[in-house]
Amino acid sequence: MKPDANRLSLLEGVLGAVNLGAIVLDNASRVALWNRWMERHSRLAAADVVGRDFYAVFPELRAQRVASAVGQALHNNFPSLLSQTLNKSPFPLYADAAAAARGERMQQAVAVTPVTVEGAARHCLIQINDVSMAVGREKLLREQAMVLRSQTFSDGLTGIANRRHFDVAIDKEQRRAKRYGTALSLLMIDIDYFKPYNDHYGHQQGDQCLIQVAAALQGMLHRSADLLARYGGEEFAMILPDTDVQAALEMGEAVRQRAIEQRIPHASAGSEDKHITVSVGIATTNSGPDSLDVAGLIGAADRALYAAKRGGRNRVVAHTA
Repeated sequence: MKPDANRLSLLEGVLGAVNLGAIVLDNASRVALWNRWMERHSRLAAADVVGRDFYAVFPELRAQRVASAVGQALHNNFPSLLSQTLNKSPFPLYADAAAAARGERMQQAVAVTPVTVEGAARHCLIQINDVSMAVGREKLLREQAMVLRSQTFSDGLTGIANRRHFDVAIDKEQRRAKRYGTALSLLMIDIDYFKPYNDHYGHQQGDQCLIQVAAALQGMLHRSADLLARYGGEEFAMILPDTDVQAALEMGEAVRQRAIEQRIPHASAGSEDKHITVSVGIATTNSGPDSLDVAGLIGAADRALYAAKRGGRNRVVAHTA
């Protein structure tokens, strides 16, 4: 066998063995090479494809980015790497017969490269990699990251925002209120006589009480920027952007009433009505000279909450400077 024939045979063997699709087109866009990987995943034999016009084999590609890349390679000697975001599965290639029956194309990474052939017009090489597994892994990682983020910012018992989420949100909303000169209100909400409740009914029933109260209060929020968080123990915090003192007082009263409406029995409550109630402390800041920073806003709401507790519980108190 002549050396050139040996090299050609070796090249065909290598292209047949590699785990990627390899198509070579001549200057007229006719198929000059079609490796075994392409045979396996396109279900088209090389004998039926070689010599045919590429766009007769794949008519749908004529109007796609692949055709532009082939033209750039053959006529302008310009290589192209197709964007996977815009060209996820340009070729009708399938992992196996079952995937083909479902019409489930493999995810593809496609590169088109000009090839100089001695004594002949320019050719181009189309390389196709199956990246379905990598894409699947990326999707799984994204989903896991979303779950992890949800777990990181959600209270494990009640499902509402946790303290970490609250800290991030209150800082963001305080800066936004200061930047745009809008009001920001914070409600600190505490379940009255919760320790006696736990002592009387047990911690499992105490958890159910927290879950029910949290769900009831969460259902009161209808704006995307509003946030209810479990601040700690039986204490909740409600962030209300673009909300002045009067509107915050109205929300605080609605929160107090919503807790009463739950009719959760509390035989050990230190009040005549033997049901769960809440106390609410409110603080509001704006862009004026007396505007509060995050620590000041939380401290003011806490002081208002303590005032509500000292005043007999089951009431709403707003902080005043």
